[in-house]
Amino acid sequence: MTYAPSDLASLAALRPVQTRSISPENFDGSAGGGGRATEGTGASCARDLGPGWKISPSVDVKAGETFDLAKIEGAGKITHIWITTHTDNWRTLLLRAYWDGAEEPAVEVPYGDFFCNGWGVFAQVNSQTIAANPHGGFNSYWPMPFKDGARLTIENTSVVDVRIYYQVTYEIGGDHSNDAYFHAQWRRSNPLEELTPHVILEGIEGQGQYVGTYIAWGVNSNGWWGEGEIKFYLDDDSDYPTIAGTGTEDYFGGAWNFDIPGSGYTQFSTPYLGMPQVIKPDGLYVSQQRFGMYRWHLLDPIHFSTGIPKVDIQALGWRSGWRYLPLRDDIASTAVFYLDRPTARRPRTPSADDLEVHLGTAPVPDLGATPPR
Repeated sequence: MTYAPSDLASLAALRPVQTRSISPENFDGSAGGGGRATEGTGASCARDLGPGWKISPSVDVKAGETFDLAKIEGAGKITHIWITTHTDNWRTLLLRAYWDGAEEPAVEVPYGDFFCNGWGVFAQVNSQTIAANPHGGFNSYWPMPFKDGARLTIENTSVVDVRIYYQVTYEIGGDHSNDAYFHAQWRRSNPLEELTPHVILEGIEGQGQYVGTYIAWGVNSNGWWGEGEIKFYLDDDSDYPTIAGTGTEDYFGGAWNFDIPGSGYTQFSTPYLGMPQVIKPDGLYVSQQRFGMYRWHLLDPIHFSTGIPKVDIQALGWRSGWRYLPLRDDIASTAVFYLDRPTARRPRTPSADDLEVHLGTAPVPDLGATPPR
């Protein structure tokens, strides 16, 4: 028997599942296992109170090391992730997810980009699957089912230790035999090669559905930058795509350059799409305009039967005579999709230099603090 998921329409339905949650106060999510810590990052703060009083609210991940956020055995579904760390760490941490004991990750995305905050500067996001709340409370509601175990990790690619607070909530006891696996991949063109679209996804084999795009877009020239089309090559497509958009701002749900007359670029965030971030030059080290945009295909998933050969997007502006001007911008994209298998072709793991963005507070973008924050 198939049971409805936990959404508003079926919230009152009785289902044969149980809820578990992993955090630094219950590392394995065991029943009755929370609040038992006797040591942790809050032990000193709780020295007058003792066990049960927030002794282990967070973890410290040493420079260059990878930490297991969650290891779950058997079948289940992750329903919510809440996590926070200092803004310095948003582009130095790599978030990964492995399903059913796979050696290769299905998710490999910089921490901030996964939560629609790719520039290391906070942006409020009010969407159905990602909520980013002041000041860096990141939430994911992407359903992440698995048939035989899950592992979430976070790698610290920086040269300083970082402190992370987190909670991973999941269900056990459900039937996920017909569910696809959650995937997310990150790619960056910095700068984009001349006369070459930015590749968002490439070489995916299998059946599934494409469900979302986030782009951190850094503009490297004056003028409008969003005339480029996004294209989805599905199944047997080779030279030409099945789906071709009409412009960057069109795909992300805006129009006419995201410009409200008199206000300029205007941020917006809705359940399914938005441009929640506009970073303007400050006259010193922040010299370029930067944008953050998301598009979730929740009501309109893009289905494919045998694979996705490619998804790409052009960077186009204008030159004299109403001619298109190919641009060489800094484009970092996160593609989200569900697939009938726990692994897929993916790009090489980015290095710390690949990930780095200049936060603009100093002439050299050195990050870090002691003690960890």
